[in-house]
Amino acid sequence: MTNIDLTAFRRNLHQHPETGFELGRTWRLIADTLKQAGLEVQEGSGGAGVVASLRSGPEDSAIGLRADMDALPISEKNSFAHRSVHDGKFHGCGHDGHSTMLLGAALELARDESLARTVHFIFQPDEENGRGAAAMIADGLFERFPMAEIYGLHNLPGMAAGKFAIKPGAFCAFEDNFEITVTGRGGHSSMPETGIDPIVVASSIILQLQSIVSRSVSAADHAVVSVTGIQTDGARNIIPDTVVITGDCRGFAREVSRRIRERMKEIVDGVCAAHGAQGKLGYSNSFRPLVNDAGCTEIIAEAAAGVGEVDRDFGQVSFSEDFAEFLHHCPGAFILLGNGTEGAHAMALHNPAYDFNDDVIRTGVEFWKALARQGEPPV
Repeated sequence: MTNIDLTAFRRNLHQHPETGFELGRTWRLIADTLKQAGLEVQEGSGGAGVVASLRSGPEDSAIGLRADMDALPISEKNSFAHRSVHDGKFHGCGHDGHSTMLLGAALELARDESLARTVHFIFQPDEENGRGAAAMIADGLFERFPMAEIYGLHNLPGMAAGKFAIKPGAFCAFEDNFEITVTGRGGHSSMPETGIDPIVVASSIILQLQSIVSRSVSAADHAVVSVTGIQTDGARNIIPDTVVITGDCRGFAREVSRRIRERMKEIVDGVCAAHGAQGKLGYSNSFRPLVNDAGCTEIIAEAAAGVGEVDRDFGQVSFSEDFAEFLHHCPGAFILLGNGTEGAHAMALHNPAYDFNDDVIRTGVEFWKALARQGEPPV
């Protein structure tokens, strides 16, 4: 039997953040705690994941419950005692809280002899880069641990602590990334007529990119195209040869992704041709749109309703989630849990002053326990 202080556990994770797949301390702490409670634990799934199983019922009753473990590569601005000890690494998205809530539920369900189903507790690496779910799947997650459904949760700052929100269908956006390289002909800044200024070309491209959402995507479809970086190889008095434009795109349907990419290439090719420059578009899909199964949405909402207030038609959220990759392979649903409306708990995700709200740990534990019992086969 394992009894731990979950608040202290969460703050321990927060104080010692790790990123990507480099989660040695984090996953070992989680795995060791679950082993001590008697769960069957597989370490290193997908490189750095942990899967803990309670086989308390038939395999065809199995469900998966997932939490993410990784932190962000940014520096924390909080000054409380449990702030990050690693400069440049910070649990600014609440994955420390997600892991703690799921671990707490696993520990309590392990002591519950009345549980009559198989539950797989999945602790995922590298959610932030969108690679962890695919790594676990490629490593045989669904073959080694067959499950009929899979469920996930994320905290939401600015929503009342303990409140839940969800909707069926497309819920979280896809994320695509682009890199546009414009090559002109550099030279002295005093003689721009002798070259092809890629900054002028790049500026025109950036302005034209803003027309994709307003003129090339239906008003009925949500889309975002954001330029987030510009780099050149020039200097104060040197017109550069090259400009690189980077950014990302969001939406909720693959057709929107296809249309953005298509239109972006037309803009790059057309503007560069008009100026006599060369243009190259690199475009990649980082996160799928997250689509909740209708039946699983009802199941997860009912579990949440037994713990707190639930908004069952919350609307779509524009951030992306690697849990979408799991849902591409297995039916399931993803829900949001309010983190609070004041102070660090209301700071936006990825803000350096954010902190997970320890007051909702118990809510999350009770939610996961209730969900494990939703649709539990009769004994």
